[in-house]
Amino acid sequence: MQLDDLYRQVIMDHYTRPRNQGQLDEADLTIDLKNPTCGDEITLQVLVRDGLVDDVRFHGSGCSISMASASMMTEAIKGQLVERAMELSREFRNMMKGAEADYDCLGELEALSGVAKFPARIKCATLAWNALERVQADRGGKVDESSS
Repeated sequence: MQLDDLYRQVIMDHYTRPRNQGQLDEADLTIDLKNPTCGDEITLQVLVRDGLVDDVRFHGSGCSISMASASMMTEAIKGQLVERAMELSREFRNMMKGAEADYDCLGELEALSGVAKFPARIKCATLAWNALERVQADRGGKVDESSS
């Protein structure tokens, strides 16, 4: 099996069987974002306790890339320190820009690396990550504004 085929399977698995999808009743913050270019929408809800992403959920509609990315992101950050979640966001953005990225850090998120070859789809892949960074900004954390 080719690596590209494996990556496609990972993306389609997350699209057809999204993880952490639904409502979070005890969310600290809820962010709604829309990609005006293609109409993808996401609502991200995060519960932070003692500096950890205790729970995270999303719901929305959009293409397979945006929904798979949201599912994969929630899996990657759930149970992590907020700082680690933001580090993952930076590395994911580096990967999307075609810049040097820490693929060991990204783990399964590397399956989305091929999106970087299609500039019009990068906004789809980063929609959930934009929402995460907005959550951090709304919590009073610093966000790299140049990454939006």
